[in-house]
Amino acid sequence: MKISSKSSPDGRKFSRTSRSRSAPRPAPQPDPTRDIAFEILRGVIEDRRMLETSLSRATRDGQAEARDRAAAHRLAATTIRHLGSLSVALEPFLRKQPPEAVRAALLLGATQLLYLETPPHAAVGTIVDLLRRHRLEPFAGLANAVLRKVAAQGVSLLEGLDTERLDIPSWLWSSWKSLGPGVARAISRTLNEEAPVDLTLRPASPVPEGGELLPGGSVRFPAGTRIPGIAGYEEGLFWVQDVAASWPARLLAARPGESVADLCAAPGGKTAQLALTGAKVVAVEREETRAVRLRENIARLRLEVETVIADATSWRPDRPVDAILLDAPCSATGTARRHPDVLWIKRPRDLTALAEGQRRLLEAAWQMLRPGGRLIYAVCSLQEEEGPAQVEAARRIGFVHEAFTPEELADLPEALTPEGCFRTHPGMWSDKGGMDGFFAARLIRPA
Repeated sequence: MKISSKSSPDGRKFSRTSRSRSAPRPAPQPDPTRDIAFEILRGVIEDRRMLETSLSRATRDGQAEARDRAAAHRLAATTIRHLGSLSVALEPFLRKQPPEAVRAALLLGATQLLYLETPPHAAVGTIVDLLRRHRLEPFAGLANAVLRKVAAQGVSLLEGLDTERLDIPSWLWSSWKSLGPGVARAISRTLNEEAPVDLTLRPASPVPEGGELLPGGSVRFPAGTRIPGIAGYEEGLFWVQDVAASWPARLLAARPGESVADLCAAPGGKTAQLALTGAKVVAVEREETRAVRLRENIARLRLEVETVIADATSWRPDRPVDAILLDAPCSATGTARRHPDVLWIKRPRDLTALAEGQRRLLEAAWQMLRPGGRLIYAVCSLQEEEGPAQVEAARRIGFVHEAFTPEELADLPEALTPEGCFRTHPGMWSDKGGMDGFFAARLIRPA
């Protein structure tokens, strides 16, 4: 028998004895990190399923260790952030497109080689073994050949590519032209990096050690910061909330004693902001599982809020309320720093159904609001159909659009649009780590 030396994925040396063709090949060793990442990526590119949903499904048996989950999330998220560039880089080595599952495996291998600096022997070997574990062994030779070529050329494969453009789906890139010259590129550059962690503090709470105080009062920590380890977590002195997401509740400017409805309220960050003003807040959430999370967050923060599990399009308060915050379900394209998968699972046709749902919520809000009352309509979307177009829809319902003033947005003046709306995008504050994309408008029901 011939003895050969080979490196395992973690770099250790071992000996392998060559076998006769009739002898069965030993089963590949388990590799939870790559198996989970594989399931995540397949969920995104084959089923248009959210990364977090796929991660939960892939680890629902509870066997995966936290470090495997974290490493799988990083590998899958990095692949998704560079999906367009990786696909183009692989094209010269493929005579025809392989099955989607095999393509997902090749993308994971290319990510390790081009973006994560994984040693070539480990990047190639782990993907070959992954295909064997998932009953795709006929494609193991293809993966071995393709990934060896990628390893040989390395990052030179990316030279000359417009990666900023390639890593954004064409329909989104075109739609973001309405945000202004150069904004699409600014967004794409920010999406290449993992988002930092932003906190909203209870009034008068100290800035936790290690945090950066941002204009407007939010506190920023580096990406990957362990939240429960931050001083004040158990005492309910803060909650996680992107700096841009903190603005809609601020702009509602709820006052002590006012009756306020927070529609589509989970996970509860905006609800907490409203409750801390002294307003009487009712938080409405349609999905029971999300309502559980909402109540848990409110309980940790020791706040008094009435929570209701109901569809906001049909729920009505006992009496008309003074103010409403409507953070409507949307395409969530503004959250791509944290959820890069959203760019690849959404389609233009999805906007039609989402916009219709937003219009129904505006109609319901009209019925809930007292004459003279105010509503903040908000979405974490960058799409015209879900932002400015819904302001026009609100006008047809009977609302009056009241512009935000420069004084109201003094801490974030770049977010004030010429029409008097609030608009952020991930390219803003790029030197600080960016922010989520949000749109908000103030709508008044005439007295």
